[in-house]
Amino acid sequence: MDKVDSMLINLLQENARYPLKQLASKVFLSAPAVSSRIDKLEKRGIITGYNTTLDIQKLGYHITAFISLELTAKQKDEFYPFVRDCPNVLECNCVTGDYSMLIKVAFPSTQELDMFIGHLQGFGNTSTQIVFSTPVPHREIRI
Repeated sequence: MDKVDSMLINLLQENARYPLKQLASKVFLSAPAVSSRIDKLEKRGIITGYNTTLDIQKLGYHITAFISLELTAKQKDEFYPFVRDCPNVLECNCVTGDYSMLIKVAFPSTQELDMFIGHLQGFGNTSTQIVFSTPVPHREIRI
């Protein structure tokens, strides 16, 4: 990966819908050359997809929370499919510390969050933090 690839990645993270012609003018290459570079970055697994950023509050998901879950290694085979199938789970990470899982969720109400936590407690103890505000929203790494 060279400087041009890094510039392309940063531009695509800024706006994945930039036209090839606009990307090409910013990195001083032709549109076909830019297209070829993007294809190579995708094939190498550096670019894994393109996403739309949503305002989940406007979609009715007013509660965002982080749930820590104690989970034994033996439970992972049952837990992973469960958590993957939950549409309200935005992210799930295996972490170090007192709890082994850190789960980011979004729900329309605290009642629905409470029901989900009840299901999680079938796997182990939980600790939940509800988000009041997000001064630094999700962002991509700058190359």
